[in-house]
Amino acid sequence: MNIKYEFLTGEIVEVEVSAGIGEVSISIDKEIFNINRRETRRHNSMEVMEEQGFQLADKSFDIADRYEATSTMEAINNALTDLLPQQRDLIQKMYFREMSIAQIARDEGVGESAIRDRLNRIYKKIKKFLD
Repeated sequence: MNIKYEFLTGEIVEVEVSAGIGEVSISIDKEIFNINRRETRRHNSMEVMEEQGFQLADKSFDIADRYEATSTMEAINNALTDLLPQQRDLIQKMYFREMSIAQIARDEGVGESAIRDRLNRIYKKIKKFLD
């Protein structure tokens, strides 16, 4: 009976052995295969899953960062609700509708400096609320 050995270098050598040794070698190979199968059935390697096409969550996820971002957003929302309706409208035009200061000034019939002054008052109010 012939047994093939494959080395880490990729070299394959075929060795002739007696039938008894061949049967023992085959039974050892089957046992190793079964052990590996049992283990991989119960456990999933993230690397293997990624190779199979699974998309896993970002490994740099940090719960502290997520909490800080969430609490900051809550604080900003609270600060925005504390603004006057005209101030909220100005923030909405600037940041959500992406209008320029010139466009807003033209729509409201005032100068650009008036819009800048309003924005500065809003920023100070928000900063005071966040501190």
